[in-house]
Amino acid sequence: MTDSIRVSVVQLDEYGPWTVEPAPRRETDLQALQARLYADFADFVGRSDGYAFFNRFDNMLGIANDVDTDEYERFQERVRNRYPVTVSVGVGERETPVGAVEAASRQLQVAGSAQDPDRLEVLSAGPTTDSAGPITVGHFDIVGVTESFTDTEHAAAAGLEIQQSMVALKRRLLAEYDSIAQFVGGDNMIAVCPQLSEDAFGDIVDHVYDRTGVEYQVGIGSGATAHVAGGRAKRALEHCRETGTRVHEAVTARQQADD
Repeated sequence: MTDSIRVSVVQLDEYGPWTVEPAPRRETDLQALQARLYADFADFVGRSDGYAFFNRFDNMLGIANDVDTDEYERFQERVRNRYPVTVSVGVGERETPVGAVEAASRQLQVAGSAQDPDRLEVLSAGPTTDSAGPITVGHFDIVGVTESFTDTEHAAAAGLEIQQSMVALKRRLLAEYDSIAQFVGGDNMIAVCPQLSEDAFGDIVDHVYDRTGVEYQVGIGSGATAHVAGGRAKRALEHCRETGTRVHEAVTARQQADD
């Protein structure tokens, strides 16, 4: 296992023109298509213990150390057979999540513009290893969200304040720790990170509180795949909820043996 992470960028081909030709399509129809396509992508990477981030829906991210490049051909075939659009895929592997996203994005950008009608179903990967890993996942949620927002503010105002705090969280992770994060529903955010200390995660939640007044807690887990790391992060988050701890890292059996 090497200290690297493999990320895929999945991009809908010539999506903008399709949405308005031969006439502008209903927004609800576009939203339904995006949601179904994201669900299919999540199922695809999930079968290999990966994570899917919807990102912008017409551009999705896969955290998938155990997905071989040629496996994406099957996903492209599935999309071609089920949808009125096709997808191109870039794959990158680097030491940090941001580095991997940059590498995957470049694979698509050098193949042509997303609006280029001649760039269809590209599958392009940079150098990858046989055993990428490990992955570190931080699972963040807001302390006391029900009392602070859900039961005291109307839904639109609560949603705005939570989104603003999550933007601050994503910015801090991206700018200072080469990490990528995605809102995953409710008041939860999942971040895929390099191997960071508990102190680093403490800095992140402190920064967001100072900027927005919203207090987060975070469970941290590491493992060979996003699924393994994320499962440990969820269990660590439960420890935070039960004890009032703001930051907690799950200790693996291997770490215990090393100690």
